[in-house]
Amino acid sequence: MNVTNAILAAWASFLIPIIGSAIIPIVGKLDKRAADLFALLLSFLSAVATLLLLPHLLQPVALPYEGNLLWLETPIRINVGVLIDQLSIIMANVVAVVSFIIMVYCHGYMKGESSRLRFWMWMNTFIGSMLLLILSNNFLTLFVGWKLVGICSYGLIGYYYQDNRDYWIGGPAPNAFVKPSEAGLKALLVTGVGDMFMLAGIFIMYFYAGTLNFLELYDTAPIWLAEMAATPGMIILVSLLLLAGPMGKSAQFPFQEWLPEAMAGPGPVSALIHAATMVKSGVYLVARLVPFFYYGWWIAGIEEAAWFFYVTAWIGAGTALLAATQGIVAVELKKVLAYSTASQIGYMMLALGVSGFVPDLLVTGYTSSLFHLVNHAMFKACLFLAAGTVIHTVHSIYVQNMGNLRKFLPFTWGCALVAAISLIGLPPFPGFWSKDAILLVTLEASPTLFVFGLITAALTAFYTIRVLGLVFHGQAADTVTEHLKHNDHDPDGHTSMKLATGSLAIIILGIGFLGPFLEDFLRHSVAGVLPLGLTTIGAASTDSESSHGLVMGLSLICIAAGALPAYAIYIARTFTASALLERSFLLRKLQAICWNRWGFDHVYHRLFVDSAARLATLVAETIEAHWNQFLHFQLPKFLLQQAASGIQRLRTETDELRYNVSFVLALFFGLLLAMLFLNFSGN
Repeated sequence: MNVTNAILAAWASFLIPIIGSAIIPIVGKLDKRAADLFALLLSFLSAVATLLLLPHLLQPVALPYEGNLLWLETPIRINVGVLIDQLSIIMANVVAVVSFIIMVYCHGYMKGESSRLRFWMWMNTFIGSMLLLILSNNFLTLFVGWKLVGICSYGLIGYYYQDNRDYWIGGPAPNAFVKPSEAGLKALLVTGVGDMFMLAGIFIMYFYAGTLNFLELYDTAPIWLAEMAATPGMIILVSLLLLAGPMGKSAQFPFQEWLPEAMAGPGPVSALIHAATMVKSGVYLVARLVPFFYYGWWIAGIEEAAWFFYVTAWIGAGTALLAATQGIVAVELKKVLAYSTASQIGYMMLALGVSGFVPDLLVTGYTSSLFHLVNHAMFKACLFLAAGTVIHTVHSIYVQNMGNLRKFLPFTWGCALVAAISLIGLPPFPGFWSKDAILLVTLEASPTLFVFGLITAALTAFYTIRVLGLVFHGQAADTVTEHLKHNDHDPDGHTSMKLATGSLAIIILGIGFLGPFLEDFLRHSVAGVLPLGLTTIGAASTDSESSHGLVMGLSLICIAAGALPAYAIYIARTFTASALLERSFLLRKLQAICWNRWGFDHVYHRLFVDSAARLATLVAETIEAHWNQFLHFQLPKFLLQQAASGIQRLRTETDELRYNVSFVLALFFGLLLAMLFLNFSGN
């Protein structure tokens, strides 16, 4: 494929689903089944367009390609365009391919829903917006896609906006429940705070650089970074502002609390947000920013640029550990996976952060983060689709209402097992290769952060085995047998649901088999995405065999430390969690802290959701109500009264000549206009 065709394919990848989403209602008016197929076709064409870009990874020297169109010329010249390089090709294919598989799953999962047209519109707009974000060649259009993704997530998380009790998330009582509409609002507001900070950072960068184009920013970085460094603290400020957006979108501390409530949306929405699209956008943007700050620190010698890497690494490590502790106590199936997502995104942020700790770790850290991103998209999407099938079958979100489902859903159990082992990080599954690569680069950069990563690995193994045991092993809950007794369909779900889940399981096995080769391929490809003379820095691995062996050994020990107790409690049932809690005061306190989400959720709900709801009520009761009364009642009444009074005075015989003259003139001009109208209408 030549350059022109590649650029056209990039444009088509996001324009097809965005434009097509506006056509879905028209098709739906003709035939709703045709609309279902049309929505699926849009995501398929988008995936095909991005797959056409893959061959260009084999020729990394020729990249990047850029296509520009003039948008505005006054007061400043603004171009919109696409940027095709190694990073955008990898990200776009992950998004488009996984999104298409999820859309196939939706075809069966959403069958019978009354608002499918609205669902298809949101889903395709979501996919297109994410691809716009990834393939944009400048910060401006990236931010447009960034906000569209947030708006679409609001609509999809709050899909059941009627707030039917069956769709509430949280609990069980006496713990608070969250309505779908509130969950969508929480996601929009919390991520929006980070977005505004990021926008401020973009404005500052434009002030110094005079451009928002990525390639131009790379070319002129030595100039504008030096000018920015002349103002003490400015690079630190820009680093923090730009990182606020990714931390919000990727649910990293302190913006992590919106993600668990995002589970209020339908199962496929959870898979899309958590696996392929929204939460990955933050990782993508940080990866896009890494070369700027790496050059500033290690080439230009600007020490303030180091803040970007320190903040990214520590927030990533902290979020990975914090979210994992919440996953070990959660009782909603999808919430466990949501905490896991925030934790695994933390691993990716950790790798990008430590890539700048030591000069030689740039490529290895960068590569390990992207490799884990690809792997996580596959196994987490598979887990969410399996969870959707389980919830669809047992009609409950709580793990205590499941049990022994491997007997009733053998196919779903097999797919979930493949994905879960990859999440744990056992060889030779994909999660093993990428997680150990992250731990290896972290060990070389910071032993303290390495310990954070090891503890997180142990907790990951614990909550993964726990959820497998509660859902697929043990004794089935009474509700399970009751629902399955009256279920006339295949418990493993519609054919399209099994096809999507099974496809992801096969991809996971394939990546696991090719793991080392894919990692090496990424290492050599990614080196070409690093501008500013950084292409050879750290391109060759300096890791010793002893380091590899140490990391692998410690990783497996930590996995065993988490998996074996979980197996004994939730699968073998040697002893119970409640008995352990009764014996230990410390465990009870830790369980309570984790259960209450370390107090963050209460604060964020009061700060964002409750305050927004109170503000809306205040506006409605004070401002809107008075304006409505004035505009719709008082003003029309006043105008009618004045008009009636005027007409009455005109019609009244008085001694005042002006009233009689006015009345006669009004009649004259009225008759004249009537005659003219009749004349023209007759012609």
